[in-house]
Amino acid sequence: MNIQDKTLLQDMFSAAVLAADPFSAMAPFIPERPKGRTVVIGAGKGAAQMAAAFERHWDAPLSGVVVTRYGYSCPTTQIQILEAAHPVPDDNGVIASRALRNAVTGLGPDDLVVALICGGGSSLLPAPPDGFSLSDEQELNRLLLASGAPISAMNAIRKQFSTLKGGRLAAMAHPARVVSLIVSDVPGDAPSEVASGPTVPDMKSAQTALDAIAHYQIPLPQPMMDHIAKGTAPSPTDTVFATCTTHVIASARKSLNAAQAVARDNGISAIVLSDAIEGEAREIAKMHAALAIEIATQDQPFSKPVVLLSGGETTVTLRGKGRGGRNSEFLLSLAASLDGQQGVTALAADTDGIDGSEDNAGAFADGTTASRLRDMGKDALGYLAQNDAYSAFDALGDLFAPGPTGTNVNDFRAILIR
Repeated sequence: MNIQDKTLLQDMFSAAVLAADPFSAMAPFIPERPKGRTVVIGAGKGAAQMAAAFERHWDAPLSGVVVTRYGYSCPTTQIQILEAAHPVPDDNGVIASRALRNAVTGLGPDDLVVALICGGGSSLLPAPPDGFSLSDEQELNRLLLASGAPISAMNAIRKQFSTLKGGRLAAMAHPARVVSLIVSDVPGDAPSEVASGPTVPDMKSAQTALDAIAHYQIPLPQPMMDHIAKGTAPSPTDTVFATCTTHVIASARKSLNAAQAVARDNGISAIVLSDAIEGEAREIAKMHAALAIEIATQDQPFSKPVVLLSGGETTVTLRGKGRGGRNSEFLLSLAASLDGQQGVTALAADTDGIDGSEDNAGAFADGTTASRLRDMGKDALGYLAQNDAYSAFDALGDLFAPGPTGTNVNDFRAILIR
């Protein structure tokens, strides 16, 4: 694999992450000081870094608590950082949910709540409805993750099975003013979708959730189905949201534009295909591979050299019991389709630094990936059949593991064609 091309792709990833840096992204959206208290709450894989950034901007007293994934903490002085499990919630997530609920309880109209929300918050804030337990929410998450449903469908369901999501946490803070600062990891950047919208009212109905369950054939237990059908999320027109404002401070589009600038600074044109691509990772990869091959062999629809950039959130329908997240699976499918094609190098990675539940953000691949696996007596399609992309790239030494980045604007895909 060409080291120079790998370095360029990695530089583009770094630029994308930097564009979503919480401190610089937050600066234009710092709210006015209140007459009363300032309470900070938050959830997500970059919530600790967002909390630290807010403390640097805020030169007045404050208190608060945010929850992030295990190993994603960073030092703060006034805001408490809790850790919990992701992507399947655990008891510490329940404790964190209770802590956020307590933090916003009993506030008045002169108080301010600043909500720092980013991707991963859905799993980090388990708060099952009355009559259900953590094990029920764990089962819900397991079934959703295995279903192949897009994030919008999963969050529509999660919001109907929670006492915090779908705007409920903001409703608890009423009559305090609530300002939500959101780093978007969802296609389209709808703030109500990020972390299932704990401080942004649900824009979708219970019927939307039921339709998604039916369409993706998600086998939820009947008691869970009965509760979802009740549609208990508060309405967006409820007066409790009259004092709530929301700002999306970072997104995939801004990050892809930053990566595009890096390519151009290196004399290579870059095309942003979309920042909102959804669908089965291995199938989306085949489309990207077909386009890359067309460019490599026919110099159309774009001329070489060029970088194809895309974002969004693909999904993986579990078929085997291997290791790896959606970006690694995308890349392995891409490598299988590119088998033998010269002049194409790719990086696919999650901007939070973790692909699924593994320790890598993603991986690198090129037209030699499949043949190098064969030389080792291994088979790319065999690994793909078992959802075992991590093991394939680990064997090749092509995993990309930058560690936690402190932000999350979802998938980053860059395909360089020379």
